[in-house]
Amino acid sequence: MFRLPIVAACLLSCICAFAHAAAQDYPSRPIRLIVPFAPGGGNDTVARTVGQRLSLALHQPVVVENRAGAGGVLGAEVAARSPPDGYTLFLGGVGSQVINPSLHAHLSYDAEKDFTPVTLLASAPLVLVAHPSVPVESVQQLVALARAKPGQLNYASNGNGSSSHLAALMFDSMTRVEMVHVPYKGLAPALTDLLGGQVQIMFSSVVAILPHIKAGKLKAIGVSGAKRLSLLPDLPTIAEQGVPGYETSSWYGILVPAGTPKDIVARLSAELNNVLKEPEVRRVLANDGADPVGGTPDDFAAYIKSESGRLGKLVRDAHIRID
Repeated sequence: MFRLPIVAACLLSCICAFAHAAAQDYPSRPIRLIVPFAPGGGNDTVARTVGQRLSLALHQPVVVENRAGAGGVLGAEVAARSPPDGYTLFLGGVGSQVINPSLHAHLSYDAEKDFTPVTLLASAPLVLVAHPSVPVESVQQLVALARAKPGQLNYASNGNGSSSHLAALMFDSMTRVEMVHVPYKGLAPALTDLLGGQVQIMFSSVVAILPHIKAGKLKAIGVSGAKRLSLLPDLPTIAEQGVPGYETSSWYGILVPAGTPKDIVARLSAELNNVLKEPEVRRVLANDGADPVGGTPDDFAAYIKSESGRLGKLVRDAHIRID
């Protein structure tokens, strides 16, 4: 008669041996990289740039799969429900891993439990811009104007809970000003009204607004990140302009479904870090307003935890909910 503990131990040993063999043979077929947004944006650019180089390193195609919908929720759900075998990668970001869990009372995936972080790819600071009719040229002048006219300055965002919204909330909180939020369904309509003067202020990705800054249709006031942008080297950060500690950015990273073998996670992380060192990859990211980051899976996990604590509190304090 077999004893149950012995049978269980044998089964566990077989499973571990199979997983180890699978990791050694990895990858033996194409890999899909799920992007939770439509083609053409910053997420898509990062995914396709990194995916192309990763495919060369792994000697297998990395196929970008755009699964847009519900502010990134749809793509994250598809990735979370995929087999944890290393053949599904997910391009996560501040929205999918930090903001959505704070916005939604009933999210279809668990951002922490359903994913294993692999590598933080890049960070993309936002630029604070103003319509030319707003009589300010710096953060200090904007703060002074907002304090003199509380509730009279409007700022646009890509939508409730978006990176542009949270950047403005953080700005309001740290400078103790009161500006009025005007949410839009995406960047395009928000930018249209900003250029038309219907709203006065906005935080936006640098690529979207750089042509308008150069044409004099918008005024660049400050950078939201910890350092200046290579595309706008003369524009000081918001922290440099008298708001110490102010820092927020969009970011992009690779995650896999929870339960993916550690050997595969380590292999992917090592290859991704090598990809981020390539001059052409760094050039493309820089042209998209993003800075390469890299690091270990533990580094990325710690970063997500830090961002969740910081930005999650911001969302809760502002009482922003989707459901």
